[in-house]
Amino acid sequence: MKTRKNNNISLRGFGLTFMFMFIVLFIFLISIFLAWFIIVFLVYTGLYTPPSTEDPESGGAVMFIVYFGSVTVLVSIFASLIFSRIPLAPIREVIHASEKLATGNFSVRIHLKGPKELRQLNKSFNYMAEELGSLEMLRSDFINNFSHEFKTPIVSLRGYAKVLKRENLSVLERNEYLDIIINESERLAELATNVLQLSKIESQAIIAEKTSYNLTEQIRTVIVLLESKWSAKHISFQVNSAEVMIIANEDMLSQVWINLLDNAIKFSPLNSEITISTKSKDGQVSISIHNNGPRIELDQQKYIFDKFYQGDASHSSPGNGLGLSIAHKIVILHGGTIRVAKSDDNGTTFEVALPLS
Repeated sequence: MKTRKNNNISLRGFGLTFMFMFIVLFIFLISIFLAWFIIVFLVYTGLYTPPSTEDPESGGAVMFIVYFGSVTVLVSIFASLIFSRIPLAPIREVIHASEKLATGNFSVRIHLKGPKELRQLNKSFNYMAEELGSLEMLRSDFINNFSHEFKTPIVSLRGYAKVLKRENLSVLERNEYLDIIINESERLAELATNVLQLSKIESQAIIAEKTSYNLTEQIRTVIVLLESKWSAKHISFQVNSAEVMIIANEDMLSQVWINLLDNAIKFSPLNSEITISTKSKDGQVSISIHNNGPRIELDQQKYIFDKFYQGDASHSSPGNGLGLSIAHKIVILHGGTIRVAKSDDNGTTFEVALPLS
């Protein structure tokens, strides 16, 4: 297998090698031709008389070879200066495009033609520029969303605090405004907690504290923990799972199920059902959480685990866009995967795959 891979690498490099070999051979041949043409022209015009080659002692043959070689070298240098620009043209184009890319112009693209290696370079560079442009867009969205999520509750708190200074407020109005202030302060505290938690998780490379525990029981406990939310929408649960034991960080994985189930409840319609199923195979467990909420479009699925990303651009839905990002980081740290397994008019299914040990 390793030998085949090495052979493929050699074959991929053959096209570029052949091009440079052809250019060198071309310069060599044209240099000899031009040198011979110059000597014939000089002899024909009488500007140069070749030494006699009949007398061996005169060294005429040697002098002719030295003269011919000197002219050939000079012509080769001149030809190289001209023709060397051809193979270097793609490199100059890449350098020029890279300089634009460094200044923040992520719309720059290159158009290289020729051997397979140059076409691959063309494809890789353009893909890199496209991805950098996407990252810049996400960075800008992150800053905008971060500012929005923090500014909104602060402005709300300030506004209702000013209203409470009025002396003509009724007890009912005062209590209503106080409830709003309490809710907004809780929202702000939750946001700060999530940001700190995400920052802590992102700084981790490994998980040291792992224990063996019942994963199925943990999911049932989280369902009970969120009882006030799903009972308010008259949502029922169907759990299709045997008792699964797993070796993992119990507190961190609990946060994954809280975030996923909270999302499922949030987007589920009234009087609907959330289905949870687990499957164990080959040392791995797969957990699926399905709700009957709206579909997640494919262009949204690409960014759904990014920080502060919300499919609802109007931010009318509760949440701050950090739950799925936290869940994603925790699952990755455990050596697992999380994805949108299915999303259509019948609802959305999230699937988490984790190693059992």
